[in-house]
Amino acid sequence: MEELDSKINDLASKINKAIKKMDLDSKGVKLEQLKEQMSAADFWNNQDNARAVSTQASRLEEDIKAWRSLSERIADLQILINDKQAQDLFAELETNFDVLFEDYNHLSKDLLLQGKHDQSPAIITINAGAGGVDAQDWAQMLERMFLRFAEQQNWSVKNLARSTGSEAGIKSSTFRIQGEYSYGYLKNEAGVHRLVRLSPFDADHARHTSFAMIEVLPELSQIDTKIKEEDLKVDTFRASGHGGQSVNTTDSAVRITHIPTGLSAICQNERSQLQNKRQAMVYLQSRLQKYQEAEQEEEKKALKGEYTEAAWGNQIRSYVIHPYKMVKDHRTNYESSEPDKILDGQLMDFIEANLEDNIK
Repeated sequence: MEELDSKINDLASKINKAIKKMDLDSKGVKLEQLKEQMSAADFWNNQDNARAVSTQASRLEEDIKAWRSLSERIADLQILINDKQAQDLFAELETNFDVLFEDYNHLSKDLLLQGKHDQSPAIITINAGAGGVDAQDWAQMLERMFLRFAEQQNWSVKNLARSTGSEAGIKSSTFRIQGEYSYGYLKNEAGVHRLVRLSPFDADHARHTSFAMIEVLPELSQIDTKIKEEDLKVDTFRASGHGGQSVNTTDSAVRITHIPTGLSAICQNERSQLQNKRQAMVYLQSRLQKYQEAEQEEEKKALKGEYTEAAWGNQIRSYVIHPYKMVKDHRTNYESSEPDKILDGQLMDFIEANLEDNIK
């Protein structure tokens, strides 16, 4: 009984610290503000904004309810464990504790996802780096890895732009992933990814090293950045790849460049030039806001495409298929001996290791 009492008190301490860190009182104030917005007669006039506000309110309400429920349940256990009349209920108390502990472990992952934009959809861009055709093939492998990861999380994916390689693979790919905390989970995948393998494109089947750069941005529902029309350059061109006859035979693809910073965004997936322009603008605004929020010059260079070259010495993670099998994250030193599983989308262990490392 004393051991269970100690476990209950320890869990109560963890729950209280978590609630303090999440600042549920502030979340409650925010929820009331959102509910006030939702009660306005003209709330649904702007449906995109209404959906974003409704989703945020729903998530806040779920978080507050779940953590307060944990707090009440652990308090009840503390009372019962000290009640002499409840001594005969030891087995039941132990079962209740195990369930409560499991619920806490599930919810505690939310503590890793308290960033400003963590609940936003993620916009991912993959660019082939050094390595020629092998690098373009590697970029496509990474594209598949992230799409498989999104599929496993039951997240939705929308292609924005894609440029195929001359012989194989892709030169670049941009897509939007929407799901619960999708940006929060994927944000630390940004950087250079390195592959070592026997090249399928080399007649001698020699070992090659390839690189690809990944950019991850949050799609922002509320844009603080104001953009002047005269600061934008809009180019239209013929879309390539899948999408049907009208996509490939008209100048439906759009590239928008912000002249003062040089930042740009492309969308070519929609049939309508207007739809592509609208989506490209959302992408550009996200890049601009992230650029303005960046405190270090290196972060700004990364967003402008001046990031350290996607080549040797700059990788955040290495995927080795030959002469041995290993995937290693160079930031956390977390590794796996099963690269095939990782490349099939089983990324969560690497992602959580990085999130945990970032809050130490």
